[in-house]
Amino acid sequence: MNLKRVFVAGHRGMVGSAIVRQLISKGGIEVITRTRKELNLLSQADVSTFFETAKIDEVYLAAAKVGGIVGNNTYPAEFIYENLTIQNNIIHSAHVHGIQKLLFLGSSCIYPKLAVQPMSEHELLTGTLEPTNEPYAVAKIAGIKMCESYNRQYGRDYRSVMPTNLYGENDNFHPQNSHVIPALLRRFHDAKLAGDSEVVAWGSGTPMREFLHVDDMAAASIHVMNLDEATYEANTEPMLSHINVGTGIDCTIRQLVETVAEVVGFEGKVIFDATKPDGAPRKLMDVDRLKALGWSYSISLKDGLASTYDWFLANQDNFRK
Repeated sequence: MNLKRVFVAGHRGMVGSAIVRQLISKGGIEVITRTRKELNLLSQADVSTFFETAKIDEVYLAAAKVGGIVGNNTYPAEFIYENLTIQNNIIHSAHVHGIQKLLFLGSSCIYPKLAVQPMSEHELLTGTLEPTNEPYAVAKIAGIKMCESYNRQYGRDYRSVMPTNLYGENDNFHPQNSHVIPALLRRFHDAKLAGDSEVVAWGSGTPMREFLHVDDMAAASIHVMNLDEATYEANTEPMLSHINVGTGIDCTIRQLVETVAEVVGFEGKVIFDATKPDGAPRKLMDVDRLKALGWSYSISLKDGLASTYDWFLANQDNFRK
């Protein structure tokens, strides 16, 4: 029996590696991956040759240039160029070489800075984007529209999922360039080891944010990819076909910080510096479309934080080199 050959682009990233783990655990398929040295996704010729020779049946497009506010602000040209190029090369070459099914992974930053909360899929292109990550967001919006365009013109089945804030195994724990959860986990861990009596958190602690464990994101991605076409189309729209992926539940930054401190075992005092910026008051995804398609999250925030901290402890030597 010939196994279905599934290419996961970006298999070393947080989301891509989670998708690979779950695909392997399900069995019945052959997971195909390529390192950056083996396949340059920025080269149209290399990507085309790969699809011509590898005989791929399905594609998970999780490859992207990602980073926090500092990276987006410092390297906007690289963020828009590299992400557009990777998407263009993979989506177009997949089509040219007859691959019918593809899943494109985006980001909640596609929605306007002042989007109605919770953010439904209909908020796309209704307002101005957050300036700090606009180049990245524009690239992700282009990816959604590229999938929709190939579906409309060529009858392909290219789908898109937009995750909320993700965290978990293989996250980036760099002290300056990481996102909020890995940054907090590392800060409280270091404070505990140093015997610090207090940790200062930026802002008032009142903004609300939503977080999803990467294993849930991988499960949702595979679920959406495997839906039969009739079910998928019945719950989407031809030119609004992307699907939000999240918990549909948010918490205050204060609640997040206090939970991280508890998980890490930091027993000192937590001080919120309200002179520092808070950001948007709320960012929450509307996940009604995903629920209608038969999927909802399973990993609670506290359990997810605990497993992520365990993974950090087991791999922390890699972050200190």
